[in-house]
Order: sequence, then C-alpha cells, then structure tokens
Amino acid sequence: MLDYLDKLPLLVIIFGCLTLGLAPFVPEPHIWEKLKMLANGTLQKPVDIFDLCFHGLPWAVLLAKLARMALVK
Repeated sequence: MLDYLDKLPLLVIIFGCLTLGLAPFVPEPHIWEKLKMLANGTLQKPVDIFDLCFHGLPWAVLLAKLARMALVK
C-alpha cells in the first residue's frame, strides 16, 4: 500500500484535491459544507456522510503522501 502511495505523483494528488476535493465550487465546496455540518452535529444523513468521505478522500491521500515524504527523507 505504501509503495503505491510512493509511486503516485504529488501533482496528481493535488489535482484531485483541487477538483474532486473542492467540487462544487459554488456556493461553497462540499467538503467545507460537510465539515461545518460535522462541527454543528447535523451530519446525520448517510448521503452527507458519504459526501464527506468522498470529497475528503483526496485531502486524506495528500496528507498521507506529505507525511510519508517527510518521514522517508
């Protein structure tokens, strides 16, 4: 699993964060909306939880890649 993360180009991950991670851009990104719902305690519907996971996955992969790059060096 970590080999796959090491081989995945950072630019591809950043592109995923900027497109899928922030879509839709108007009126506000889904990830931001879902994080606010989570903070308010209103993230209860399964579709909202799926949305948080779906739009948060690129950001989680980016954090894992950056952490891996920092630890390997």
